[in-house]
Amino acid sequence: MKKFDVELLSELRAQAEASPRRRAHYNVHDDYRQPVQRLFVCMLPDSYVRPHRHSQPHKWEFFMVVDGCLELLFFDDYGVLTERLALGPGSDCLGVEIPPHTWHATVCNQPVTFVEVKQGPYEVTDDKDFADWAPAEGDDNVAAFLTGMKTLRPGNALN
Repeated sequence: MKKFDVELLSELRAQAEASPRRRAHYNVHDDYRQPVQRLFVCMLPDSYVRPHRHSQPHKWEFFMVVDGCLELLFFDDYGVLTERLALGPGSDCLGVEIPPHTWHATVCNQPVTFVEVKQGPYEVTDDKDFADWAPAEGDDNVAAFLTGMKTLRPGNALN
């Protein structure tokens, strides 16, 4: 049996604070070849998750907030925001399953910890397609793009 306690979440937060990417994860699964990948993710407000999609027809993703609030942003093929969904205490939704081929990104305004479950195995080379209308991690435009994503409203795009 595996147990997950508040100490684990505290350690994960400390790792996120020390990480240049401003997020950290803890794998529950034993290796990347397993058919279901399960992990805890702690993300800080200045962490950039580039909009992406999972193109393989069986690659869904499930998110459930454990602490804090996470916003999921959904886009069309041109970078227009189609939906903004808040997950966590105080919102109407605690979790969501995202189907394959769905452009999405995550943002937060406070530290958040969530559980992510996705279909494996995990292959870094074909895990996701990144949106060409969004800057790559490390690009000089990331800070402005992230700030824009936090206030973007459905029907609008940042590019």
